[in-house]
Amino acid sequence: MLKQNRGNGGQGVWKVEALPDTQGMVRVLHAQRGSLPEDMPIDALLARCEPYFGWGGCIIDQAFQPRLSDGMIRCYMSGAKVAGFGHQKIKALIPPPPEGPEAPEAQPGPRIMHGPDAAQFQALRGAMEDEWTPQMMATLGIDEPSLPVIWDADFLYGPKDAAGADTYVLCEINASSCFAIPEEAPAAIAQTVKQRLLVPERTRARG
Repeated sequence: MLKQNRGNGGQGVWKVEALPDTQGMVRVLHAQRGSLPEDMPIDALLARCEPYFGWGGCIIDQAFQPRLSDGMIRCYMSGAKVAGFGHQKIKALIPPPPEGPEAPEAQPGPRIMHGPDAAQFQALRGAMEDEWTPQMMATLGIDEPSLPVIWDADFLYGPKDAAGADTYVLCEINASSCFAIPEEAPAAIAQTVKQRLLVPERTRARG
């Protein structure tokens, strides 16, 4: 997969497959709704991607995840704590059926919202709160009060591990345009804001 540094609605996101027994030919599928697979020289694809460097500065490459059809999980965060989840069956980067990209089965499903205690996502919650978010903060040199009061991380399903449990692959992190959010998230946001407003008072009281 190739992805421009910043986009939305699938713009600038490409699935790229080398075509066997050809000289530099690839099959590409744009993630934007209504797209169809195209075969083209690799140089033609690079020419299409050239504008991304002009304003975005880079292209991100990620391995294609075969379990894409199982959907994407959006993990909503308030500060360093999980505030809820959204699960959506997506169709981007999946070849459309013979009926074409406008067929009902080619359309994405609704994002189903869940609270932070949803049983099917507790392994992901534990990893986000106990490992990945602290590691991200350490890597970026930021503290918990510097995290947005609402942000999200999108995950795809990776291969199952030796025990048959799901693994997760980070797709992207969004720190703006995070709405809509699960119905449990506003209370989590309010609690995060309250805690941050009270910190200076506690600090002054100790002084």
